[in-house]
Amino acid sequence: MMFYVYLLRSTDDPKRTYVGFTDDLRQRVKDHNEGKSTHTAKYRPWVIETYVAFSDRKQALDFERYLKTGSGIAFAKKRLRAKEC
Repeated sequence: MMFYVYLLRSTDDPKRTYVGFTDDLRQRVKDHNEGKSTHTAKYRPWVIETYVAFSDRKQALDFERYLKTGSGIAFAKKRLRAKEC
């Protein structure tokens, strides 16, 4: 089983991003775009900007937690996001 940490970008508000964790990436993005998450419903539709797959659940959760910190946000802006945004 794989675990995914993903970065979504709103197509309506390209400066709006969201970082999450899942073991079913396709279904989770579908859920975000159907408004099933209160944190992302307002800014849909969403597209996947980046995702990283892990075989270890704890590693994935640790990376997601890191990406939500100040240094993780800076890392994502510099290394994980599309250059044109």
